[in-house]
Amino acid sequence: MKVDIRQRPSFAVARLLLDPGEPVRVESGAMVATSHGVDVSAKAQGGLMKGLSRAVLGGESFFVSTYTAPQDGGWVDVASNLPGDSQVIDLDGSVGWCVTRGCWLASSHGVETETKWGGFGKLVGGEGGFLTHVTGQGQLVIACYGALESVVLQPGETITIDSGHVVAYADTVQSTTRKVAAGVLQSVKSGEALVFDFTGPGQVYTQTRNPSALVSWLAGRVGKG
Repeated sequence: MKVDIRQRPSFAVARLLLDPGEPVRVESGAMVATSHGVDVSAKAQGGLMKGLSRAVLGGESFFVSTYTAPQDGGWVDVASNLPGDSQVIDLDGSVGWCVTRGCWLASSHGVETETKWGGFGKLVGGEGGFLTHVTGQGQLVIACYGALESVVLQPGETITIDSGHVVAYADTVQSTTRKVAAGVLQSVKSGEALVFDFTGPGQVYTQTRNPSALVSWLAGRVGKG
């Protein structure tokens, strides 16, 4: 599979270019368009229990769609629900990635995904206590809300990132969560709740906008209306 991303950085659409008979897994509802003859099937990846863990624990769709190109090849266009950028991560089989809630968009044949516990602190923060863990060889397509930024951490280097702005990070990166301020009152005053402390080596992708903040803002506007 090859990936061509256009309309970036604000409204990215990723075109997944498939060889004859090649399949690709896509988040349910992410398809924009396909070339003629591309076959689609939807099922709970890994069976019923893994499908339930993706939906109930990981906050993703219960079903994963598989698109398979016809004998002359084809393409599938995919996009995230929220406006923002997309990025391709090439997996060589040696390093897996953790992808936060709502940021996994698609992955090529040979890449496996499973729901992984990310820590109780993340659950309290509302960003989802479970992550999508991605391993194998191939291409992983991630999406974000807003612009996508990359941080490359050197061995022993640590950075603190708000939990709602984390998109994905490599398995080589150590992560912990904590309150940004001591006590509930200080958290309310600062407008922050939980943060990640990431320690290198490895790469971390962040998004410039917070989906949870958008939901809170919309809820406030609807309530006033």
